Amino acid sequence: MKKLRTRLMIGFLSVIFLVLVILGFLVGEVVKSSYLDQLTDRLEREAELAALTISERGGDEWQSLAVDISESLGTRVTILNSEGTVIGESERTPVGMENHSGRPEIMNAGESGTHHVRYSTTVGAELLYFALPLELNGEVEGYLRLGLPVEHVNEMNRQIWIFIGLTFTVAFFVILSLNYRIASQLTKPIGQVTKVANELAKGNFNARTYSGSKDEVGQLTRSINVLAYNLGQITKRYQTQQERLEALIDNMGSGLIFINDRGDITLINQACKDIFNENTDEWQDVLYYEVIHEKELIKFIQSVLLTEQKDRQQVTISAPLEMKYYDVYGAPVIGARNKLRGIVLVLHDISELKKLEQVRKDFVANVSHELRTPVTSVKGFAETLLDGAMENPELRKQFLDIIWKESDRLQDLISELLELSKIEQEHFQLHIQQVNIAALTKEVTDLLLPKAKEKDITVTSKGDGKALMNGDPARLKQILINIINNSIVYTPVKGNILVEVTSEDKQIKVSVTDTGIGISQEHIKRIFERFYRIEKARSRNSGGTGLGLAIVKHLVEAHQGKIEVDSTLGKGTTFTLTFPKELI
Repeated sequence: MKKLRTRLMIGFLSVIFLVLVILGFLVGEVVKSSYLDQLTDRLEREAELAALTISERGGDEWQSLAVDISESLGTRVTILNSEGTVIGESERTPVGMENHSGRPEIMNAGESGTHHVRYSTTVGAELLYFALPLELNGEVEGYLRLGLPVEHVNEMNRQIWIFIGLTFTVAFFVILSLNYRIASQLTKPIGQVTKVANELAKGNFNARTYSGSKDEVGQLTRSINVLAYNLGQITKRYQTQQERLEALIDNMGSGLIFINDRGDITLINQACKDIFNENTDEWQDVLYYEVIHEKELIKFIQSVLLTEQKDRQQVTISAPLEMKYYDVYGAPVIGARNKLRGIVLVLHDISELKKLEQVRKDFVANVSHELRTPVTSVKGFAETLLDGAMENPELRKQFLDIIWKESDRLQDLISELLELSKIEQEHFQLHIQQVNIAALTKEVTDLLLPKAKEKDITVTSKGDGKALMNGDPARLKQILINIINNSIVYTPVKGNILVEVTSEDKQIKVSVTDTGIGISQEHIKRIFERFYRIEKARSRNSGGTGLGLAIVKHLVEAHQGKIEVDSTLGKGTTFTLTFPKELI
């Protein structure tokens, strides 16, 4: 604002100085002219009095008369006859009858006289002359001329100019101070407004300016403050909306990619990091085909860009351990005048749906397979009996025993399917009561001990007698029977099984460790699937349906617990069950 104030002051002062100079010259000339007029009037009146005196005295004493009048008036006095010859001179004694008829003041004297300024060789200075004709009986008898040195006028003029100069100098400095004050009053609010405007441009919407005046400048400052407040509110709302939008985009669960009409990726959310298993932050402003390596997805993007039509397609993207399936939606972004600005891609993970679909297919296939075997056996042996084998008592008994076992196996399969279906129902409820899990474990081991003795397997049960928890004792017993029975089935002769119960602050752990055949790592994560068997033939011969561990997992989760498996192939397996003491 110093530059603006300086420009204002220089502009104002230049105009004022010019006005003062012009006004000074005008005033000086007016005063000078006025003073000359006054002198001329004085000379005219004095000349008239002198002429009256001359007319009264008359005679030949012109020289002394001129001297007397000069001494009385303080002016140069010259008396001339009608031909213009000097007959009396106050400055010197006339010599040689000097003729002044050619002087301008004498030539233009007229009846009322005239004045003229010229240089006098007699005096050696510039004089103001006034000449008046001397009349007697209506005829001009001569001329009276009065002369006053102009240096008196010049001295007065100098004094006038000094006075004007001093007055205008004082006025100039007074105006300068007033100008400085007015310029400061004008530029200071503008400087504050400019500072606030610069802060607003930098994004500081808390900047304010203050002015108590109610004029236009005050209105300007108040308008700037209102503007700053409104900009702050708008920016806050925009930032809030931007943060919400960014949070929505980054946490929407599906991958989102925006590609402009040149093929550059301009927006990509955090979900794409998991989808492509790469640092997608470096994909910004990079051509999509330079960073995306899935050919199916590249072809899909090209198709949407070329056709400018919405499209949908399922693609597969390789993950570190498995293939991922995605449902990709592509839509063009159309701007003004139907111009393509880019496309939006949304990648929705449908891998779980694919898995569920595959599980459903496997379940149908497994159920069909499991049901077909006993049904085929029952039907085959029944046909054999009907064909005549029932006449033979030994064959009849053998075939009926087989039919009985297969129907029993079929009944177990159907019962477990119904049990699993019941557990998976939303209205399934546990009959919660306090259970001593250590005592329940001991009861189960005692129940299965005869089966273990058939294979000469040692079953050891250890537990804290105070291991109390809230749960359904029947379902907990079903869990333990399934796991311990599996350990007996898959543990070779003369093996060992350890069942241990540990009570902690808020949870209880039950671990079942055997020295059985073990489970390879590739099968561990699938053993809780329905009908999944590591060795199908051996599992079927053991009498299992393939649904036991699936039921166990559902019942453990119903008790808000978790089940973990640790196994080494050929050395044994440990199942660890963790239950909270209090259900939420």
